[in-house]
Amino acid sequence: MPPGTYRGRLAPSPTGYLHQGHVQTFWLAQERARAHHGVLVLRDEDLDGSRARAEFATAMIEDLRWFGFDWQEGPDCGGAYGPYQQSQRLPGYRIVFEQLKAKGAIYPCSCTRKDVQQALQAPHIGQEEPPYPGTCRPGRRGDGNLKPGGRINWRFQVPDGATVGFVDGHYRAQSFVAGKDFGDFVVWRSDGLPSYQLAVVVDDHEMAITEVVRGADLLLSTARQLLIYHALGWEPPAFYHCPLVLDAQGNRLAKRHDALSLRTLRQRGESPENIRRSFPPTGS
Repeated sequence: MPPGTYRGRLAPSPTGYLHQGHVQTFWLAQERARAHHGVLVLRDEDLDGSRARAEFATAMIEDLRWFGFDWQEGPDCGGAYGPYQQSQRLPGYRIVFEQLKAKGAIYPCSCTRKDVQQALQAPHIGQEEPPYPGTCRPGRRGDGNLKPGGRINWRFQVPDGATVGFVDGHYRAQSFVAGKDFGDFVVWRSDGLPSYQLAVVVDDHEMAITEVVRGADLLLSTARQLLIYHALGWEPPAFYHCPLVLDAQGNRLAKRHDALSLRTLRQRGESPENIRRSFPPTGS
């Protein structure tokens, strides 16, 4: 890859304080961008209005800068780069949604399901929705089963039995089967917001991201997103999923782990250098 062509991104959500798992993944993203003499983009994934809070967005920027992150692209905020905000990009998401609709790649669904409520968030291991049974899918037993006057969400119609494969930068060959590992998934909610799956595809494409670095809990999301890329005729980026940081009980770190938040560690007097020393070697 010629110098200057690599484009990576940091994409936190302001729904809590950043923890050690976030910064370890973000640091790897930054190191990979530096190794390729590339550009790092900062994006604030703030679509979940019920959980996103201004104080978390402010703390996110403060903590990233304190830790030593240096991104080279984002809106100019008085001489420093701020983040692109998904909440300011809704018209672009709507255009792509209409494109998918015109292609017949998505269909309306009136099912009231927990996964619809969680569609704004990136799914994690243990929180994945079961494969959708096709209640509202055209041509299935539920065809025409939409509830009159109901709230309509839109699902991507996953090809029956399709195998979605890709080579991950860390975990190597990956393969997922539609209908077994995942089913038709939400791309647009009845409240007028895109799902996580659609929004990140649009953002990564429009921001010309060449490699997505994120946690291993999003491997299955990559399979879904590759289907969206294919439906739109877009070239997908490369993907590098890194191992998750676990707590003392072996559970994935979450934003509820306040004791391990970057802000708490900082208040205890920890230095960025000490925290970074606990990270595995780049590329491991």
